[in-house]
Amino acid sequence: LTEVYSSSPALGRYFRSAQVISFSNENSTVIYQLMFSVPPSTEGFMEYTMNPDFIRNILRQNIYDED
Repeated sequence: LTEVYSSSPALGRYFRSAQVISFSNENSTVIYQLMFSVPPSTEGFMEYTMNPDFIRNILRQNIYDED
């Protein structure tokens, strides 16, 4: 995750760290926390750039690109 987000053109400059919160071998579930340093409030930044769907899609795109 660290490499994915730190190399992202959209989020790389804001990304600070990724930490695994919990992991389950039983059903292959990982819960993680991403830390970002965001600039002072700018119009639409939190709504669009820090949108959970946008952040998730960056990871999803990276997975697709590796196939």
